[in-house]
Amino acid sequence: MDESGGSGQPRSGTDESTERRPDRTNPATDPTRPDPTPSDEQPTSPRPTDAEQDSQATDAKNDPGDTGDQHEPGDSPAGQPPAQGPTDDTGADSVADHAPQKDPTADTTAQPNPTPTTPDRHPHPGTHDDRAFAHSGAKGRPPQRPRDPRGGLLMGRPFGVPVYVAPSWFLVAALITWVFGGQLDRVLPELGAARYLVSLFFAVAFYASVLVHELAHTVAALRFKLPVRRIQLQFFGGVSEIEKEAETPGREFILAFVGPLLSLVLSGIFYAAMQPVEPGTVPGVLLAGLMISNLIVAAFNLLPGLPLDGGRMLRAVVWKITGKPMTGTIAAAWVGRALAVSVLVGLPLLTQSGVLGTDAVDNVGMDTVMDALLAAILAAIIWTGAGNSLRMARLREHLPELRARTLTRRAVPVETDTPLSEALRRANSAGARALVVVDADGNPLSLVREAAIVGVPEHRRPWVAVSGLAQELTDGMRVSAELAGEELLDTLRATPATEYLVVEDTGEIYGVLSAADVERAFVKAMARPS
Repeated sequence: MDESGGSGQPRSGTDESTERRPDRTNPATDPTRPDPTPSDEQPTSPRPTDAEQDSQATDAKNDPGDTGDQHEPGDSPAGQPPAQGPTDDTGADSVADHAPQKDPTADTTAQPNPTPTTPDRHPHPGTHDDRAFAHSGAKGRPPQRPRDPRGGLLMGRPFGVPVYVAPSWFLVAALITWVFGGQLDRVLPELGAARYLVSLFFAVAFYASVLVHELAHTVAALRFKLPVRRIQLQFFGGVSEIEKEAETPGREFILAFVGPLLSLVLSGIFYAAMQPVEPGTVPGVLLAGLMISNLIVAAFNLLPGLPLDGGRMLRAVVWKITGKPMTGTIAAAWVGRALAVSVLVGLPLLTQSGVLGTDAVDNVGMDTVMDALLAAILAAIIWTGAGNSLRMARLREHLPELRARTLTRRAVPVETDTPLSEALRRANSAGARALVVVDADGNPLSLVREAAIVGVPEHRRPWVAVSGLAQELTDGMRVSAELAGEELLDTLRATPATEYLVVEDTGEIYGVLSAADVERAFVKAMARPS
């Protein structure tokens, strides 16, 4: 993700004799500019006594982990835009309790696979001057994308996309080998123990077909310049983790349709290959099983409910008609939930009645339990996937509300040898809640960490230089004031920190962005109805 930023020429938040550059003015950090609109969540309160201040500072030092949500009355928001300043519009929760474990904007295309029991049925789918600054909140980190797990055994990188086989695949492969081997014993009893080798080959060949299905999604996504994180083959099929959403309903439809289309093509290929082969032979049985399995995979994925491919196609159609992607997601997700209930109730009934090609007399005992268990698992997967699709769509809808310009705190520049007490006095006078350490030319060097300020008792602050409490600026800690939404989150995730320097395109200092503020704004946006 591109990052913009640069160095500015800020001036201090005071005109005292201690200022070395009285002529240098940076409009982005000049405290004489109008303050931003105060937040309604920050009412004014009476000045505390000296004993109360000492108690606050001591408590904060002894328990710095509780500072993240302590916003003292009288705090001022932090940005300094020319006409409209940033506001401190944040909530109180942690994004970690709400954010999904995967990348909030990643699309996943799940590919169910047929049950191993009968391949022709059942698809799987400080001071008063210091108070506002010392208690403005030090806890927080940018909404984190969880570490991308390797996902199992790396099999290769077709088209540059890593393909992993999850450990659960080996379990289902063993199950298919055992069950399909039992079926082969009835069809080809002369194979003996070799039937399990044939069955294992069928399991591997079938999952190769699933991989082709997922590669179809991947190629289409790359064609539309949508990044694909990985493909994973797992217990119930495959998943293509596409990190971005299609820009148009037409592309969304194509992206979803190519998977089932390739499964249908594979089914046709296996059917054509069956014609010259004698039915009662090993090749004939394998080709027939692969043909039927791919046909079921295609048909099941075309069902019009999220998270199946057919649900994404339905979403694209409703999106096209209404012009609102969220409306399409809601419609497809609720159809998906209805589909989950239908699978839970209907699949066992169909297998019991023999509609799926089995003898109802034989469907008793363990077979009945397995069918009910399979239906419950499939229904749970579809229901959960539909709910996750709704949450992801809601996340995408509210992400644009996260703007660096409105979340940034006003900052004052201070030189490296400035005592902490003086720096906090300047910040309070300017209505600022952040400190930027600059060199003799006014170029930003580091950011004073809030957590470090809280840990310094009030009586020591006149003898502690701000440079000792600052975190050196790296390139990733300079962010553009124009960043918003997903681009902002990606930039913060790339360089995890508690504070970031926000700069204008000209390089002037705009203010300091606290990761805690981003977290609270994220949670507040997610809690707002769609």
